[in-house]
This record gives sequence, structure tokens and C-alpha cells, in this order.
Amino acid sequence: MTSDGLIKGPDGRIRCAWHGNLPDYLAYHDNEWGQPVSDDTRLFEKICLEGFQSGLSWLTILRKRENFRAGFAGFDIEKVARFGDDDVERLVQDAGIIRHRGKIVSTINNAKRALEMRDEFGSLAAYFWSHEPPASERPAVADWATLRTMGKTATSTAISKDLKKRGWSFVGPTTVYAFMQAMGLVNDHVEGCCCRDAVETARAAFTRPK
Repeated sequence: MTSDGLIKGPDGRIRCAWHGNLPDYLAYHDNEWGQPVSDDTRLFEKICLEGFQSGLSWLTILRKRENFRAGFAGFDIEKVARFGDDDVERLVQDAGIIRHRGKIVSTINNAKRALEMRDEFGSLAAYFWSHEPPASERPAVADWATLRTMGKTATSTAISKDLKKRGWSFVGPTTVYAFMQAMGLVNDHVEGCCCRDAVETARAAFTRPK
């Protein structure tokens, strides 16, 4: 990674450097990361996978994502909420995912809590997007030196506290901020990245759930 957090890709375009030009990681950077998401299934999947990612690299999770989807019924919230002990044991034996019993149990618990929040707010999307950070919390210039210091923020800390109060687990402030970055609640593509303006345009056109 260069000192400015940018790298030239195989197509000659300049991007955030964290994907290292690995083809699958680069595709994730270009096509998913930072694009605003309002689909509850994708939001639930992502926050659960961020919990699994804790202590590992996102690339490890990304490369196992289809296995996670198969194991967790496509992260259909209602289906996961009905998982029982047999499902936990099945998933603990699934070599295609991260076989962490605590995180597996947490995902099932979080699905139940997600259903409660959906009843309260209408959708997970409405809840999360109601916490979109104000402009005052965002850096004036999204350069690498600034962004690398933002592993968590006031908003991600507040969301984390609220989720934990509601019974969620494996949702610390750093995990929540990574979720916010990925789901488009913030645009943390580095200044100079070819995707930054496209994400800004997508966020400007995005209809916030209510």
C-alpha cells in the first residue's frame, strides 16, 4: 500500500489500495463496498459476517461468503431465527465457514433480535439509515491519513451500544463501523479512488428508508 492509500489497478485505474489488486477483492471494492444498501437480508448478512470477521481479514470471509449463505439459509432473517441446536451443531461441523460456536449462536440470536427491530421500526434498513452520520462527523477531506484513524466513530459507538442494549452480540463499535463503510452509510473510498465519485452519486440518489 502506498502512503496515500491508493494503488494502480491492472486496468490502469487508481483505487483504494486495501484490496491489493486481488481479483475477487478488487471486484468487491468496485461493485459492492460503499454502495448504499436498503435490503434487510443484505444488511443482516453483512453485520453478521462482520461479526465473524472479527480477528480475521475480510478477504477470508469474502471467500467463504457463499458457504455462509448456504449454511445460514441465505441469511433469511425469519429462517435463521428458527434455527435450533441441530443447526448449531451442523454449522460447527461445516468446514466451509468459520466454525466459531459463539458467533454461530450469536447469528441466530441476532436474527431473533432483528425480527423484533423490524416490528418496531418497519425494517432493519429504517433503523440503520436513521443513524446515518451527520456531515459534522465526516472528515473534510477523505484522505488515507484521516480515514485510517477512523476504526470507530461516535455514531458506530452509539449504534453498538443500542444494539447491545437490544440483545445483539458481536456488534462492537469497530464491527459496526466496518458495516457502515460497506453498506454505504459513509463513503470511505479514499480521495483519488476511481470509485469515490460513483459512490457519492449513488448515495445522493439513494432513497433513505423511513
